[in-house]
Amino acid sequence: MEELSFTLKTPRPAAGARRQAIVGVVASGNLEVLVERTADTDICAIDIATAAHGFRAVWEAVIGDFVARGAGGLRISINDGGARPDMVALRLAQGLRMIEEPEA
Repeated sequence: MEELSFTLKTPRPAAGARRQAIVGVVASGNLEVLVERTADTDICAIDIATAAHGFRAVWEAVIGDFVARGAGGLRISINDGGARPDMVALRLAQGLRMIEEPEA
């Protein structure tokens, strides 16, 4: 298992009021993404556990693109089962959309 961590400045905080969200299923050869709110609204911290070694540059590109859209105040934990970059981007977008929903 390779573990990667990124802490990036963001242009704006994530909207909404929901405290946490989870999307995806790692057992499907996919990945799961847990999104949680933090107090640092201009920072997005991302921790990744992946079975696919040697893809740090790909992760950096996908994560950088995601964070540039405004994901401040979030801690994201990703458990990867070998998902492709397009699936990673989709799950991150789904997680952000869920956390931006009003608290239920």
